[in-house]
Amino acid sequence: MPAGDDLIVHLARFARALRGHGIQVGIGDEIDATHALTLIDLFDRAEVQGAFQIAFKIRPPDRAAFDALFQSFWSLAHDARAPQLAERRLATAALPRGTVSRSDDHSADQEHAPNRPADSGTVGYTRDVVLRRKPFEECSPRDLAAMERLLTRLAPSWAARRSRRLKPVRGRGLPDLRRSFRRAIGTGGEMLSLAHRARAIEDPRVVVLCDTSGSMDVHVKFLLAFILALKRVARRTEVFAFNTSLVRLTPWLSPGKIGHTVERLAIDVPGWSGGTRIGESLMEFVENYQQQYVTDRSVLVILSDGLDRGDTTLVSRAMRALAANARKIIWLNPLAGDSRYEPTARAMQAALPFIDRLAPAHNLESLERLVPELAA
Repeated sequence: MPAGDDLIVHLARFARALRGHGIQVGIGDEIDATHALTLIDLFDRAEVQGAFQIAFKIRPPDRAAFDALFQSFWSLAHDARAPQLAERRLATAALPRGTVSRSDDHSADQEHAPNRPADSGTVGYTRDVVLRRKPFEECSPRDLAAMERLLTRLAPSWAARRSRRLKPVRGRGLPDLRRSFRRAIGTGGEMLSLAHRARAIEDPRVVVLCDTSGSMDVHVKFLLAFILALKRVARRTEVFAFNTSLVRLTPWLSPGKIGHTVERLAIDVPGWSGGTRIGESLMEFVENYQQQYVTDRSVLVILSDGLDRGDTTLVSRAMRALAANARKIIWLNPLAGDSRYEPTARAMQAALPFIDRLAPAHNLESLERLVPELAA
């Protein structure tokens, strides 16, 4: 995604490309699209695409052309050949299925990729994108170190994620007519300036329960690296590990190499990489920690594959108690990264009625989707 003035220039080029393909886009639509960029998460491409679709008033017959152009223009920002590549992508998208040469389509996008630096600011075909999408089970210790560096750069952008709640602000924002008229009363009805509102930046209260049993072993160090980065922006985050019992990890987690931290935890935390008793562990949290850490402002995040042969009635009891107190419960499951996954494990079945969202946690990209949920 381009930044600053480059973003506006790129938006204008995108609008021109839409017009060039017969999609009716006016200057007013461009202004609406520019305004929309101030209200959405610029790091969420799906949200940007949806905002543009509304701002440009894309009709159903034009949807395929719009999607193809968006895919190329907003994946190849900063690439001088973006319009040409967009044309090629659009042309191949219009061909009957099976007629497109995979090597031809791939080579157009990859031509500049090997020499493009990771910090160039482009969204597509960079090492950062590859790392974000790489399954944790395929990651090496070198990938973990690179991921920690990437998370350090990403964390400040997470802090800028805004909630849907609007609050009064000084300076730029959405016009607040009610407050503006109220101000005008004190100046004899003359509106000297407009009041504004903007989305509030909230410090979310997050409680993370991380499954550290043997079946989760390959994922744990990456999950903890993400949680450690999250704690930099959501400072009230509390972290617990569970397997056959529950341990509060918050005092153990500090900035540094997460690999060394995991090695220390594996030695000192009972049951690490062993069996799991999800129900017993969740009940232990309810009985010993819920009152202190879970309120109606808390988001509870459970990181687990849900594989457990223990007493599932305890899972139901614990989840019911947690759902009654937490603002939201999100269950992140590494197995859900497989499109064929179905939550048929007994513990997952017991927990499902009390979960607000079940989502994958198999790579960094899937974990990043958690961030907007914390302030929503």
